[in-house]
Amino acid sequence: MILSFDTIMKPTYEITSEILRLIMAIAQKIGEVNAKYLIKQNPTLRKQNQIKTIYFSLNIEGNTLSEEQITSIIENKRVVGPEKDIREVVNAIEVYQKIKSYNYQSEKHFLKAHQTLLDHLILDNGKYRNKSVGIVKASKVAHLAPPYTNVPYLMKDLFEYLKDSSELTLIKSCVFHYEMEFIHPFIDGNGRMGRLWQTLILMSEYPVFEFLPFETLISKNQSDYYQTLSMCDKEGKSTKFIEYMLNIIDLSLLRLLENSTKRLNTTERLALFLENYTTVFTRKDYMKYFSELSTATASRDLHHGVVIGALKKIGDKKTSIYQKN
Repeated sequence: MILSFDTIMKPTYEITSEILRLIMAIAQKIGEVNAKYLIKQNPTLRKQNQIKTIYFSLNIEGNTLSEEQITSIIENKRVVGPEKDIREVVNAIEVYQKIKSYNYQSEKHFLKAHQTLLDHLILDNGKYRNKSVGIVKASKVAHLAPPYTNVPYLMKDLFEYLKDSSELTLIKSCVFHYEMEFIHPFIDGNGRMGRLWQTLILMSEYPVFEFLPFETLISKNQSDYYQTLSMCDKEGKSTKFIEYMLNIIDLSLLRLLENSTKRLNTTERLALFLENYTTVFTRKDYMKYFSELSTATASRDLHHGVVIGALKKIGDKKTSIYQKN
């Protein structure tokens, strides 16, 4: 953990054979995901995974709303439930919708994200705590956070660590998550911010993590999550938490690969293409984007787009060009 206020010290951990094995396994799976364009190719899957990210991250903190209710809130439908739980979802949706606007190396952005995430939930949202806190489990103090007077210095050191370009992104994301949990800089929302910022750090190198809900596996094994944090506290280093989180990431990528084998249908292909191609285009452009398609299938897709009003067709046969309506 970070101990000095005068000299910036790197967090303490060891590179074990298990960490190396998991990094290699993750790199291989990310390669497969990119090669198959899994996230890029399926807008529906992207939306579902983002809903799961919000659902499970809040579920870990005791939120009672279901995935269906969160979907309804995203679609601006009325939902009946505890006011606090609905507010948590509304705030989380706002944060995840603008996640790309945050710079993971910016402490200012970190505080801004917390301000949005805890808006109307606590008085000091977006501010570091001004009193001492401890985490109690089963009537025992499981973790006594550093004094609140130390928090600004500790967080400054932690954000300086994030600027270390020699550190692997996968490890950096895990270390930040653990160290932030140890420092416990806020009165509330520390867990949510730890998972959010780890996602943001991973996204800086691997865009797939914007839509990869590794919170799902944490939620289903919460006791392991908290036990690992506790073990690292006692050892004074984050090695076991790095192993734990890398394993969670590896399993999440495996699930993504296993659950993404279905081919896109006509509507999904059109939706994806029009997300990424907003200028005038030809059938040849469409086939270049989806290289596995036959001429007949491409023609059927584009005809369907015209029929449903998504596309405007100009010209005829080989000279036809299309425009998004």
